[in-house]
Parts: sequence; C-alpha cells; structure tokens
Amino acid sequence: MDIRAQFLQAMSCAANTVNVVTTDGAAGRAGVTVSAMASVSADGDAPTMLVCVHHLAAAAQTILDNGCFCTNILRDDQSFISDTFAGRLKTEDGDKFSCVDWVPMKTGAPRVRDPLTAFDCTVKTSERVGTHFVFIGEVQDIFVATGGSPLIFANRTYGSPVTISPPRRQRAEPGTLRIGTLHTFGPYLLPSIIRKLEDEVGPIDLDLHEGDQRELLELLRAGTIDLAFVYDFDLGSDVTALTVSELPTYVLLAENDPLAGKGAVALADLVDRPMVLLDAPPSRDYFLSLFDGIGEPQVAYRTGTFEMVRGMVAHGLGYSLLATKPASAMSYDGKALVTRPLADSVETSRLVLSQRRDVPLNKSTEAFVWHCVQIFGLDMD
Repeated sequence: MDIRAQFLQAMSCAANTVNVVTTDGAAGRAGVTVSAMASVSADGDAPTMLVCVHHLAAAAQTILDNGCFCTNILRDDQSFISDTFAGRLKTEDGDKFSCVDWVPMKTGAPRVRDPLTAFDCTVKTSERVGTHFVFIGEVQDIFVATGGSPLIFANRTYGSPVTISPPRRQRAEPGTLRIGTLHTFGPYLLPSIIRKLEDEVGPIDLDLHEGDQRELLELLRAGTIDLAFVYDFDLGSDVTALTVSELPTYVLLAENDPLAGKGAVALADLVDRPMVLLDAPPSRDYFLSLFDGIGEPQVAYRTGTFEMVRGMVAHGLGYSLLATKPASAMSYDGKALVTRPLADSVETSRLVLSQRRDVPLNKSTEAFVWHCVQIFGLDMD
C-alpha cells in the first residue's frame, strides 16, 4: 500500500465534525461539505480558524472572490444537509440551498437557521496546498445553539458522540448495586429481578446504566459498574461471564405482511425485501452477518432503539430481525405485530452476566448474582 492510500486509511479513523462552508456576495452564493476545519487562534485582532476546500469545488473560487465564508457545524440530526452539499442528495429544484432555511450572517454568508454552531469569517489568507485551498478566516460573528450534539464523521460514516462516564474508583456508598444492561434487554430482564431482590432483602440503592455493548464493557473495565448484561461477543480475557439465556433470532413482521402466514421464514425470502435494522452493536453486525452467502440485505431504515424498530415494522416499512421478544404483540401506537422463527439454522447469540475477573463484589452485588443464578438456573462452575 502506497503512502497516499495509507494516509487516507489512517485519516478515516479520525473523528471530525461535519461542516457545511457557505459564502455569498458579489460572486454569488455557494457551499460545500468539509470535514477539515479547525481553530487557529483565539487571540489577535479577531479569533481565526481554517477550513480546507477542494480546488475543483465551485465554492473554492467563490469564497476567494467574495472574501468571506460561514462554517456551519451540523447537529447529529442534520446529515441530510451534509449529503446535499456533498452532492449525494439532490433537491427537487436543483438548488442545494433549498434543502433547509438560511439566515445571513454579518458578512452576508448564509448560516443554516439552526446548526449546532456557526462561525462567520472574512478571508484573512488563502493558499493552495496539493488539491485543496486552505482558507484562514477572521471570525466576525458566531452563532451557538442552546442544545444538541455534533454530527461526527469517522470510519467513513456518520455518527454521534457518546458521553463516557469517568471512572469512579471510590464508592460513595459501599452497598450500591451498580449494574449495566443492554438497552434492548434491560426492560425485559431487570424489573423482575430487582422486584425479587427487594422482596428478599429490602430497598436497594441501584445505580443503573443502559447502553450498547461497547459502552457497557468500557464502564465495566473502568470500574463504573460491577456487573453488565451483554452479549457473549468480544468480551476479552479480563471479563468473566455467566450465560443467562440463548437468544434465537426471529423475524418481526407487520400483521398484514404476506410472510406472516408462514410457520417459519427463510432468509432467502427476506433478502430482497426492505429491512428495518436495529442499528446497535453488536446486534447490527450479527443480524447482517446472517445473510452471508445469501445476498445483500436491503436495509431501508436504521434505528438504535428497539421500540422504533417495532413501530416501523408495524406500519409496514419493512421486516426486522430481533432476539428480544416482549410479551406484547403491539407497537407503541397499537399496531399489531407478528413474530416468526427463522427457517434457517443459524448460530444463536447468548446473553451473559459479566464482571471483571478477580474483582470482589460487595454484598448487594453478590446477592444480585445469587438471585440471577436462582432465576435463570445459571451454572457457576
């Protein structure tokens, strides 16, 4: 692999905010999506920042001619703006700016009406470096939203930042039960266990964390939680696990779906139909891997929440593959759902109760583990 390819591969791992750089003035209006944006200095006559724009982008020459630009840092629900200004989405009238409402900033450069933040700049210097113009701008005006999270681009895909709780090595309450659970399984498992435990030992001081596999394992290793209900995937040698349940994958369908009349549904029957994907690791990768050797699943919608999957399927927007099966066969808004087993023989996933190896538990946590052993019939050997 040559140095350029290595550079591109390595830089794809770097997380950056997604920014739409716009300009307006005598040379006209233009805009482009960029990830290369950074502060230069907060000091001097005015704060300065830089953006890098490809020389072939129409916005590059327009920024030079107008002498101004606005850097719009997008929120995590505004990827459609990024895709429009990157040319991946087309507006009906062909004008990129019609995808959203705009407000002129001090220089006249347009600002998305409600970005996460925006910096209005006059061009201080510009230089062509390789294929890009590096613009350094003096900040004239700033917009900051009152809330929201930035849209992140890393590993060649969009994302949103996740807050990682700091390690809590010192326990303010030695008897606190510090538990983590996958957000898809928590409501299905924990309430009944906590109820049984309270009936046995009385009120519990519970510190509960819900998240995806990666978050929970990070919290476990940091000592923020003592136990975690997670999948038996990539746990590492520093984590021990008790198998709580084998989780056969099933197909979720709307009540009127043509496949609902089948006793079991084959993956081959699903591969060309729209899929609503539970986009939470490791479920996402596991469900998609089931189609290996069959075909490319047609993912129509992605969502990180279990109930949103059920709601979208109930309204006929596609099928889904899931492992958790709530008692209710209804979506939040009262639409009927149908579950069918997979006709294919696939490896089941396993839900486990995990803890750090060789780290002692407090009495409350030991009692919780003991009740889990009784409830689920776990093998402690």
